[in-house]
Amino acid sequence: MSTTTTEVLQNVKMETPEALLPMDIMPSNWTPMIEPVAADKVAVGDFDPKKHLQYEAPAKIHTMQDLGLPEGTGVSSVAVSEPFRLFTTEAVHRMRQEVLQKDVWDNCQYSSNLAQCQLRGFASKWAPFVYDTWKNPETLSIISKIAGVDLVTEMDFEIAHINISVKSEEQKSEEVQVVSDKQAFDDDEGIAGCPWEDDKPIVHDCTNMIGGETALRTGYSQEIIKALRAIGMTERITMVTSFRPRCPNLPDDTVLTTVRPISDLTELYSQYTEYRLEILEERLRTQLRALRDNRRTGKKFNVEAMKYFFHEQENFLAAMNKEIVEEGMVQTGNIDDSHLLTRG
Repeated sequence: MSTTTTEVLQNVKMETPEALLPMDIMPSNWTPMIEPVAADKVAVGDFDPKKHLQYEAPAKIHTMQDLGLPEGTGVSSVAVSEPFRLFTTEAVHRMRQEVLQKDVWDNCQYSSNLAQCQLRGFASKWAPFVYDTWKNPETLSIISKIAGVDLVTEMDFEIAHINISVKSEEQKSEEVQVVSDKQAFDDDEGIAGCPWEDDKPIVHDCTNMIGGETALRTGYSQEIIKALRAIGMTERITMVTSFRPRCPNLPDDTVLTTVRPISDLTELYSQYTEYRLEILEERLRTQLRALRDNRRTGKKFNVEAMKYFFHEQENFLAAMNKEIVEEGMVQTGNIDDSHLLTRG
């Protein structure tokens, strides 16, 4: 849905207050692998980049051309990076604390054909630490540097989309037993992740995890973009945040295909329309200033340039019109791949 894919590997043992675990929705035989601690021992306070960021640059950044996609695809030449660490352990503790609040689960839980349990649209209301983390200029600077373009969060509803998968110890053991079966390993589990991951911190203990990687379909092969099955663990929690270019003159390729069926449409459409109209407003203001300046200095009216501008804005509005689908036409929970550049 946006520009870059990163994964933060937090190979640490993390603790969460027992009261924050929504156990009523978990399998009856599921035991969390996180040792509970008292709520008063969990850190408090606002997000502080000096305290909560622990950035370690990715080993490699892959370009669109590396993936066999034509030059000019997307808003940046960057396609995806290798996994990298972004946050401190304490920051991950804080994010887990907010994500696992009862209010979040009661009001922001969705399910789809890709993931049985997803949490969306909660950050601005119930998770101030998570919200501030992704809006912070230093966080955005790191993501922008990797992406090769200055980015901002796309819209509030798309900050910290959560995918959650849990298994019992028995289920975990059974999966490990069949890890040699290639099909069992390669097939998408359907509850471990989503194929539009823009920035995907892992907020669980990765110890003993097998798999869980993100595969990419390139421009010349049939590999599909998906979160592969993660086994050898009882839980998997991933966080996805979507971004767009800060500059209003750059293309905004945002589509709602993968989020429309798992969203409060009033909130999603309102935020999408608002930021897109703000982009259009800024483009019109810039064009108007240029028009007035040219007239004052006696420059000839550039018909070709103006018609090109009109054409670009027509396409911009047409794209918006395509994404705003009537509510009755949206099949709740059903996500297809019609947005992908290539399909197998």
